[in-house]
Amino acid sequence: DIEVVGINDLIDVEYMAYMLKYDSTHGRFNGTVEVEGGNLIVNGKTVRVTAERNPEDLKWDAIDVDVVAEATGLFLTDETARKHITAGAKKVVLTGPSKDATPMFVMGVNQDTYAGQDIVSNASCTTNCLAPIAKVLNDEFGIESGLMTTVHATTATQKTVDGPSAKDWRGGRGASQNIIPSSTGAAKAVGVVLPELNGKLTGMAFRVPTANVSVVDLTVNLKNGASYEAICAAMKAASEGALKGVLGYTEDQVVSQDFIGEVQTSVFDAKAGIALTDN
Repeated sequence: DIEVVGINDLIDVEYMAYMLKYDSTHGRFNGTVEVEGGNLIVNGKTVRVTAERNPEDLKWDAIDVDVVAEATGLFLTDETARKHITAGAKKVVLTGPSKDATPMFVMGVNQDTYAGQDIVSNASCTTNCLAPIAKVLNDEFGIESGLMTTVHATTATQKTVDGPSAKDWRGGRGASQNIIPSSTGAAKAVGVVLPELNGKLTGMAFRVPTANVSVVDLTVNLKNGASYEAICAAMKAASEGALKGVLGYTEDQVVSQDFIGEVQTSVFDAKAGIALTDN
């Protein structure tokens, strides 16, 4: 169980309450949201709100914080994230891949190797989708090599219309008008959480004009030949067994919109896959 006791953001608390109440993708919040004394009151529970730029000033110990979810994207190294520890937190989870050697964990894949580190990375959303699938394939059949393409929904960093983007010219083009090729480190990150696949996977991304839900298309060469039916059976077994709650399995004729609000990090779509040969 998780209890949210504090939020640090530079936006006004009234605006924070508004953003929690109303969401263009997920709809209205099914609960109560109020502002009192500069704090959020969510379903009757007080959440302390601060607006500190320096994590060292957050005084997490004053509200007995166990784990900080570092979701700003600004403090992605052990050195910078450790400022939360200095402020009184016990642990820090980075909500994206780190920029140094901070340990990376994906639930259902390598969480059993966690050894009590103070600061960890939970990898990217794409890695959390890809890694469970790759694990099942590798455990059951062995992966010689693989290529991943993610068809990725629009993100907050993209432009609504064409605008300057010095580091990524294509990324500066209008998000609602274009399919935009982009790079991704998700496939290489799988080699971090599954060392036996290090150097065996690569990939790229296409940013598309949808608001939510992304697709990973993984093509692999298998060591041990298997029919597509056998692959589906392995995915179904994993979704009902060791990876239950992490990996889902569906044979329905679904589309991306059907997965808004999905709680599993990865869902194998059996009707969307194909095989060229048994390998």
